[in-house]
Parts: sequence; C-alpha cells; structure tokens
Amino acid sequence: MKAPRASKLVVVIEDDPLVLEATGGLLRSWGFQVVAAESHAEAVAQLAKHGRRPDLIVCDYRLSEGAKGVDVIERLQSAFKIPALLISGDAAAPLADADSGSYNLLHKPLDAAKLRAALADALLA
Repeated sequence: MKAPRASKLVVVIEDDPLVLEATGGLLRSWGFQVVAAESHAEAVAQLAKHGRRPDLIVCDYRLSEGAKGVDVIERLQSAFKIPALLISGDAAAPLADADSGSYNLLHKPLDAAKLRAALADALLA
C-alpha cells in the first residue's frame, strides 16, 4: 500500500470479541489506526471521539441481535462516503444483499494476504 497507513483510520465492526481483537491487531500491525466495535452504535460513538471520518469500514455480515453488516455499512456510508469490506463465514447469504455494490465481499477464514490486497484496493479506489 503506497499511502501512509498510519494516517488511515479503519473502523472494524465484529460481534465476536476474539475475531474483533485479532482483526484490529492485524490492522494495527500493518500501521493502520483502528476503531474496533461490536455494533453500529458502538462504532458511531467511538468515531465521534476520534473526531474524524474513517477511511474504510471492515464489517462482519452477521452481527448480534439479528443485525446485518450490509445494513451497518449502509448506515455508516450515509454519514461517511467511504469504501467498505464485508466479511462473511457464510458463502451464500451476502450475495442476496450485494445489489448495491457499495462494498467488497471477503469470506472467512480470512487470509491475511487477501485482506491486505482488499484493503489496498479499497483505499486506492
């Protein structure tokens, strides 16, 4: 990635605390600033504390209490016009929601090299 990663803020939304911690840690190890949240509301609250818009959203497809990552991405994109990556362990389910084309879809388990390439593509788009 050619752009300085330290200046890039990535919001990660994942309801599994271990996956959230691992994803956030991986992104930090690559030099990104990270806002890690388990829900849309938590993400918005943390972003307000940062006082700036994120450069990228990384969101799980299935969140707690029946929330869908697609909906969370759309809500955040209504406030912030930014690229997004949708992560899913279900190979088929997100395809029904993919008609907006407002995000790239990656499947779990995440391969670090594929994630890094998707991040670079999303941030350069």
